[in-house]
Amino acid sequence: MVRINLAKEMETLLGPLYGRALDARARRPVLGDVMADQTVRSIDYPFEQLKITPTLAPSIAARAKHFDDWAGEFIAASPDATVLHLAAGLDARVWRVDPPASVTWFDIDHPEVIDLRRALLPTRDNYHLVGADLTAPDWLDAVPVHGPALVLAEGLTMYLEPQAGHDLFRRLVDHCGHGTLAFDAFNSMGNRMQQRHGGLRRTGATLRWGIDDPHELERVDPRLRLTDSLSALYAPGANRIALRFRIMAVLVSPFPPLRNIGRYLRYAF
Repeated sequence: MVRINLAKEMETLLGPLYGRALDARARRPVLGDVMADQTVRSIDYPFEQLKITPTLAPSIAARAKHFDDWAGEFIAASPDATVLHLAAGLDARVWRVDPPASVTWFDIDHPEVIDLRRALLPTRDNYHLVGADLTAPDWLDAVPVHGPALVLAEGLTMYLEPQAGHDLFRRLVDHCGHGTLAFDAFNSMGNRMQQRHGGLRRTGATLRWGIDDPHELERVDPRLRLTDSLSALYAPGANRIALRFRIMAVLVSPFPPLRNIGRYLRYAF
């Protein structure tokens, strides 16, 4: 068993991992990530304290599947792509998407997290790990980009200061040249609501950047062009989430701040 000793924002990676594992154990899984379940069973950690339940797990799995699908769509159109998976945590996305050998894939996270990936997850061809603080200016030097670039950032932006997020995305566009940026975001109300979640409070992490207007990034860097802005409550696959969340989606649909608590965003550059 591998013991976990991560601080604050890094520890939050365990919540989505556990959600994907619980989904894999379900009779009708949304994602079916067996590697997540195997990883959880290899870790010495009190996962129950994260307050991730079998009822919540389908929502976590649906989010992961959405970004898997976007990745698969991009790779099908650009089989020579470079994928930068930011804040990869212990996500087995590269195995779920299973890109061809012509795709170069980088999983990037804090060095402590990358050490855990090396201990818990296998390797594969044309797959690379980069340990770095994403807000530092020089980590991209270790990431050569060939062909169109897909930048994925699931569960990252809300933990960044807004200025740090703006600077990160500008550096990515500078470095990658052309491609697609895809990530999820909470709005300000979503950050306030999520900050009260018992599992998040346990880690001591703070949510900082709420994106109320998806066009914010176009103003920050005109090279970014918003192509998709989907509410997580109504995105494809949301019909598989728990009934109480589907009922909530119907009830809040007339109220934009509630309807758009969480979004899936995609930009071309």
